Amino acid sequence: MTVIVRDVRPEDAEGFARVRRAALPCMLATAEQVVFDWAHAHPEAHDRPLVAVTEEGEVIGTAQVSLAHDSPEPGIGSLNVYVDPARRGLGAGALLVRTAEEHLVERGATALYSWILDGPENRAFAERRGYAPSRSAHFLRLDLTAGLPPLQEPPAGVELVSAEEFAADPRPLFALDAATTADEPGDVKAELDDYPHWLESTWNHPLHARPLTVVAVVEGVPAAFSAARTDGLGRYSSGMTGTAPAFRGRGLAKLAKNASLHRARAAGCTEAFTGNDAGNGPMLAINEWFGYTVDATEVRYVRTLG
Repeated sequence: MTVIVRDVRPEDAEGFARVRRAALPCMLATAEQVVFDWAHAHPEAHDRPLVAVTEEGEVIGTAQVSLAHDSPEPGIGSLNVYVDPARRGLGAGALLVRTAEEHLVERGATALYSWILDGPENRAFAERRGYAPSRSAHFLRLDLTAGLPPLQEPPAGVELVSAEEFAADPRPLFALDAATTADEPGDVKAELDDYPHWLESTWNHPLHARPLTVVAVVEGVPAAFSAARTDGLGRYSSGMTGTAPAFRGRGLAKLAKNASLHRARAAGCTEAFTGNDAGNGPMLAINEWFGYTVDATEVRYVRTLG
């Protein structure tokens, strides 16, 4: 069977999302979402989504390819390749990696990062191409129909509100997101400093569930939050949960996430997913308290060029 790799077209959206769901069930993916993401990629990211298709036009593999425009370190390239599990062995993955690498190198990348699902075959695939393992991260799953810890009353001076309360001016949530992103564990540091792009691509993202996103406000100041995403199919995902440095150690992130999960269940969601860096002990402990269990593990691989 002949497989070709090309840039995405609008009609590929459903196939792109289908492959993502098949290869990585813990990640939410819809056709509307991927079209939105393609249209709202930051211009400095040189984003180039790719698909591997058969002669009949069936999408059997995808690649997300970009430069880390929000990293203080230049030359960081990212390629995440996923192949439909039912279509492995046709060479789609190798073709996608080669095309993605060429694109990134042409745009000045000096280090290439890629997340792969942990497993002997996947590790060997990456290592044959010069990639070396770095950190790991877990995908966690929670059955929302099996019960949740009871809701807790916030302490004096703390109010739990939905993100909808900031609809007129989301900038305070941008500042909170930037503060928590700055020290999030990871190989590549990110700095959120582009409010218009955040507003366009994060706040207005089609999966962002503002009524389910909960913010802990301390004496009028947003201090912690748990961002929620939903796909309309009963699946909920935590986009980011974090606390501003000045308010840490008070249990506010756990409080916000618990309220968000209860709202998600009341809205009809039956499954909750989240991701954790394997070295982020405090957040792993919080998620274990909620009842999350590890559903899959990814390994970050890196290839240094030059």
